[in-house]
Amino acid sequence: MNSLTKDNNNNPRYLAVKTLERISDGAYSNLQINNVIDSTKMSEKDTRLFTNIVYGVIQHRLTFEYYVSKLVKHPGKLQNWVKELLYTAIYQMIYLDKVPNRAIFDESIKIAKFRGHDGIRRLVTGVLHKIDRDGLPQITGMNAIEKQSIEASVPVWIIKQLNNQVGKAKTESILKSINQPANQSIRINIKKIEKKALVKELERIGFTVRDSEVAADALVLKDGVAAHTALFKEGFYTIQDESAMLPVQSMDIDGDDYILDTCAAPGGKTTQIAEHLTTGLVVALDLHENKLHKIMENAERMGVSENVEVHACDARKVGDIYEDNVFDKILVDAPCSGLGLIRRKPEIRYEKSLEDVEELAVVQGGILDSVATKVKVGGQIVYSTCTILNQENSKNVKDFLEKHPEFEEIKVKTDLNLQADRREDYLKIFPDDYGSDGFFIAGFKKVR
Repeated sequence: MNSLTKDNNNNPRYLAVKTLERISDGAYSNLQINNVIDSTKMSEKDTRLFTNIVYGVIQHRLTFEYYVSKLVKHPGKLQNWVKELLYTAIYQMIYLDKVPNRAIFDESIKIAKFRGHDGIRRLVTGVLHKIDRDGLPQITGMNAIEKQSIEASVPVWIIKQLNNQVGKAKTESILKSINQPANQSIRINIKKIEKKALVKELERIGFTVRDSEVAADALVLKDGVAAHTALFKEGFYTIQDESAMLPVQSMDIDGDDYILDTCAAPGGKTTQIAEHLTTGLVVALDLHENKLHKIMENAERMGVSENVEVHACDARKVGDIYEDNVFDKILVDAPCSGLGLIRRKPEIRYEKSLEDVEELAVVQGGILDSVATKVKVGGQIVYSTCTILNQENSKNVKDFLEKHPEFEEIKVKTDLNLQADRREDYLKIFPDDYGSDGFFIAGFKKVR
């Protein structure tokens, strides 16, 4: 472990506080974490500690804010970095059993001394010793949903929506699951390598590997970083959540299909489609032109660029580019609130509001309306989101079918036959179902 000096570029606890400051100011957690890892020389052990602390504090932020509000006389006057420092110490004390309190205290007090004046050092020292002596404050003095919100660190509005839509028992199960570590899953590039050969290579370089129970051509990895291998760089696999593989697996692609992927960046589903094509083509759209190079970069790495074409376009305006009745299949993996990704991107829960959900549902409906005329008769539209609220999911399905009688809903089928006995044609996956991201998938066939 690195001691604290004037050069703290490799100290995991110091870097965690700095990173959390940036994230609390609006930066994306995954990008900040990757930037820090890439720009420092932390050991693998310190990198794991750094990542664990950052994600852990974000996941439990509402809980830690409550604790600090009860432990400090004037919490509103604390500088942001001091709050983040206290949160990191509390997280380690609660969740990192193998780290002794004396090490947590020592490093936290050194950071307080290094970054602040002696009064801050005394405050941090006093708070940590109070926790050690008396324990953490009890969460009391509020109604049941407010208490649940603080304990799970999920805003009240999300809990109310879930209670209304899936019931209290399912909501509680979801809340218990979302602060667990996310699985590291990969999708095998079926054009380049067979599963057996890839598993052998991954195990040879130190990974623990198991089959996915959610998606075909998927593996779940432990004991290594999937993005840092030569196998990844050479395109033998790509990194993708298990649930995110299902929309394309439900599409029943033919090798010569002409397919539109309407909201494609960074290209995970585009390349997945392209792997199933021979003479066919997938057209990948994104609203932002600067994201198109990432799609092509991924397509080239995966060896499928000949089957991929990219265009900058608002998916609600595809009529400006394409004639009617030209595509065999269309994927609308719509921009959404992302609430199914809370485990992987924990800050999402604090950034979104019910108003955002309702506004996004309108955008999603607009995209579906726009592409409805572009698919051939007999062709298929697959609609998917990585969120778990009905407003962006089943309500959009109902609205689309009412507006477009030329379509029929078809049952979403997956390679591993998930939830085969469900009553609905669409497929809903919640974060607690399989430990993967929350996802929604619906299918429509144009019948006239």
